[in-house]
Amino acid sequence: MRDTPGLGGASPPALGTSGEQAVRGLALVALGFAVISCADAAVKWVLPEIGPAAAMIWRGLLGGAMVVALCRGRGLWPVRRGLLAARSLLHTAVSAAWYLAWALGIGLADSYAVAAAAPLLMTVLAIPLLGERVGWRRWLSTCLGFAGVLFMLQPGGELWRWETGMLLAATAVMALTRIWTRMLARTDTPSAIAFWLMAAHIPCGVAMLAVPAMWPAPAGEPVPPPLLPSLAGCLALLVFGAANGIAHLLFARAFALAPVGAIAPFEYSPLLWGTLLGFAIWGEIPAWTTFAGAAVVIAAGLYNVHRERVRRAEERAALRRGG
Repeated sequence: MRDTPGLGGASPPALGTSGEQAVRGLALVALGFAVISCADAAVKWVLPEIGPAAAMIWRGLLGGAMVVALCRGRGLWPVRRGLLAARSLLHTAVSAAWYLAWALGIGLADSYAVAAAAPLLMTVLAIPLLGERVGWRRWLSTCLGFAGVLFMLQPGGELWRWETGMLLAATAVMALTRIWTRMLARTDTPSAIAFWLMAAHIPCGVAMLAVPAMWPAPAGEPVPPPLLPSLAGCLALLVFGAANGIAHLLFARAFALAPVGAIAPFEYSPLLWGTLLGFAIWGEIPAWTTFAGAAVVIAAGLYNVHRERVRRAEERAALRRGG
């Protein structure tokens, strides 16, 4: 990928307003979710060999190197350092939760079904963080969406396990970091946003090495991760690291080009990718309750997007009348 304006340049991209820029942003975010799904599949495959802690370190090293290579080392210094640091550190907790859940047997599509609650949580968090107004229709659809989450997590179901609760908490944190990404896109370059996210994984991964639960457990007992995995493991890590760096550059650029309401429906595309990759690699087939609950969650999220567009159109019409 060559160095395009805004994708690692020295100055932050301006928020896109034209239709052409919005289309570019949507194409970038769609590609980003496809790439990050492949990265997740690669790390899930190699986790039994290296464990979550080493996965964090490799993500930081290889992903950060990919960002530096694509951006030619430009635009890496942040503007809003405090917010960028907080966002990066919180996102490492999200990564650690996902890697641990996958290492303990949660399927790729199952984890993505839980993550489908992120746009609903973003609707709630946008009220105090972005000052957005949420009407009764969006509140109702959000409550119905959370009912879909509860349906997926019903007692006795495949997702009724403590790891799912951990993923749900991580999804709430992820929703917060995505709102912060949109705020950072106004001031910081995609390269700075992506690089410092990758870099934060390195010290967090090193700290996690002190916890045996974050080591690989090939025979049921944790063992220290190898300095280098097998040849196949190394290839999986290269895919994992490179794809992470590319995907987060794409996300940061997309948030600066396309409207939030237009991007939101693509939040659900990883569920499709996770289902396909999980079945192709591990033969995973999510339970019908997972699909049914996820359908309710996605429908509620899409309705919220629709209501947001209606509200924006009404505001523009009122401004035109006032003018």
